Amino acid sequence: AKNLQRNTINSMKFPDAPHSLKMACGENPKRVYGNRGQMPSTRMGNAAGYRKSWIKAQGYLSKLDEYEAKSDEAKELSYKPTRDLELETLAGVLRDEILVHNHCYRADEMATMIEIAKEFNYKITAFHHAVEAYKVADLLAENNICAALWADWWGFKHEAYDMVQANIAIVDQARNGTGCAIVHSDDEIGIQHLNVEAAKALSAGIKAGYDISKARAINWITSNPAKAAGIYNQTGSLKVGKNADVVLWSKNPFSIYALAEKVYIDGAIAFDRSSGLEPSSDFDVGIINPSKNRIEE
Repeated sequence: AKNLQRNTINSMKFPDAPHSLKMACGENPKRVYGNRGQMPSTRMGNAAGYRKSWIKAQGYLSKLDEYEAKSDEAKELSYKPTRDLELETLAGVLRDEILVHNHCYRADEMATMIEIAKEFNYKITAFHHAVEAYKVADLLAENNICAALWADWWGFKHEAYDMVQANIAIVDQARNGTGCAIVHSDDEIGIQHLNVEAAKALSAGIKAGYDISKARAINWITSNPAKAAGIYNQTGSLKVGKNADVVLWSKNPFSIYALAEKVYIDGAIAFDRSSGLEPSSDFDVGIINPSKNRIEE
């Protein structure tokens, strides 16, 4: 979505951005469903469940393709396969219409998900969290898979213990620098300081002996996320013909003292520190200040 004030969610959607599917590995699904006495209750059960679902999706897609291949006359004499929203989504993945983002922490599970993707001929766009991505960095690079990673957060559950602070740098430098590393945060505070998170990751990489420039590291919060979201042809870098999505900083963005001075979205200014212009919301305004006459405003 574009970070613009709009009245509906659909009007905020990024034009022509592909849909994405989030899939989860490890402790989360086996804990949630296992506690209910359902599958999956183990990591092996999780993989088995995915394989069963993809087999169903292949069958559903085969029926759809068979129907679509018929002539108009033949279609009138036959029935279109009953619509199944769950299988329709998975069929979209198999048709390369929907991107797959995998929530995985452990290296062995990332490798397993890659094998499943190859078995059913779909593409994983990115692994998220991926605390052990450094162990399989070459494998990710070989398969053109990005990894969205924390700079220095780990140890909050068992599968998140085996972390190194150079994780992002190792993924970035895999296969002679062909890796796709992303600095991410699912925290409402961290996301406001993503440039600082990237700076911490860069510092850890340099301390580990990697020769990474700031110009390359900025890709971790610009072009690489755009690639993973399937919108790199429109944004993520400063090039003629791309959207004018630009941030002007008061200092080098890797400085803890750097402030965003101006933000442009599609070439229009969306934030200006000097004038006080900043995005506003229409959400719950009547509750926050019920005495104001919003119509007159």
